[in-house]
Amino acid sequence: MTVFMVAKIIAVCTSEKKQTKKINVERACLKENFGIIGDAHSSNHTNRQISLLAIESINKMRALGLNVHPGDFAENLTTEGMDLTILPLGTKLLLGEEVILEVTQIGKECHTRCAIYHQAGDCIMPKEGIFARVIKRGILKTGDKIELIR
Repeated sequence: MTVFMVAKIIAVCTSEKKQTKKINVERACLKENFGIIGDAHSSNHTNRQISLLAIESINKMRALGLNVHPGDFAENLTTEGMDLTILPLGTKLLLGEEVILEVTQIGKECHTRCAIYHQAGDCIMPKEGIFARVIKRGILKTGDKIELIR
């Protein structure tokens, strides 16, 4: 396994319902081909089991005057130190000591405008968020490293 880039998780977020902000729970259990146990978006029927968004992207919205935080864009993992938007589909990420994710989608189409879009006239999740499926299960927590692997 070759490591190419190292970043870290600054928030682990979940919600009980879809289309709501997520709350930083700081620690979660990820299940293979499912996602975060207890999160509304987890499912073995989709390749969008986990969503990731960089704090650097959130900071762009803060620069527009919005008071936003990790989880406000409904992302499961808020990262720091890695440009998620340049990762090709199929990229594998090692999170913490054991969790492995595979990038399955860059961005998403928003069918309805979220509250953030209405406040700022734009939203970053559709352009800068990424989605992944869980290849190897394990526990993740705030502060864990993220490694781009091959």
